[in-house]
Amino acid sequence: MRWLCLLAASAGILLAQLAPPNDAGVSMGHVHLTVPDPDAQIKVWVDVLGATASKDGPLNLVKLPGIFIIVTKAAATDGSEGSTANHIGFLVKDYAALKAKLTAANIPTVFDLEKNKQIMVTFPDKVRVEFNEDASISAPVVFHHIHLTTTDPDALQAWYVKTFGAEATTRRNLPAAKIPGGEVDFLKAKDAPAPTKGRTLDHIGFEIKDLDAFCKKLTADGMTFDMPFRDIPAIGLKIAFIVDPAGTRIELTQGLAGR
Repeated sequence: MRWLCLLAASAGILLAQLAPPNDAGVSMGHVHLTVPDPDAQIKVWVDVLGATASKDGPLNLVKLPGIFIIVTKAAATDGSEGSTANHIGFLVKDYAALKAKLTAANIPTVFDLEKNKQIMVTFPDKVRVEFNEDASISAPVVFHHIHLTTTDPDALQAWYVKTFGAEATTRRNLPAAKIPGGEVDFLKAKDAPAPTKGRTLDHIGFEIKDLDAFCKKLTADGMTFDMPFRDIPAIGLKIAFIVDPAGTRIELTQGLAGR
């Protein structure tokens, strides 16, 4: 299958559908949603954000610069709020234009900070999505971050830095871990949030350059796998699953970037 590559420039960095990996062989990959009506979920991403949707075998793929959204038909226990993966975030070129589209699509608003050109909304099936304006980007929408909540942000940041070769940084005075294609941000929670498995935002995903070797290294470091490395020709991917210390389910893939 021939894919249309979407190009966007953000802070002088050229972004393809998935960014080139870091020195550890890791880049942002996907966010996986489980919903009762995939078509309704996908329609919002296409109509409001101008995403490209396609079906690749059993996979429903939504493509935006820097990330794939994979949508699977299944019942979920609850939405993203209250789980470790509270929301996902994007940069938009035009806050006012996006807000008009969100209003026209009857997407509920969580908060709208017009002065900051920042808005948080709830997509169908209780998926929280944040948007911040950045007029410097050349595409209308570019992936920016996954926002995790945890009782110990510093420890979770250190885990992502060690596990994925991420760059330790901060965003709005909060710990963050930069990975090519975006970043993972960490917000302190008073009580431990629910694990993501079974929620609408079931798991996040990182694309790995050599997944077999990466998994062997994780095993040598004492990592416990939620699902060990396997090659699945039916979907054209090599995959494995781990869970971070806060309960965020993480899929490791090899093959998304090559589509």
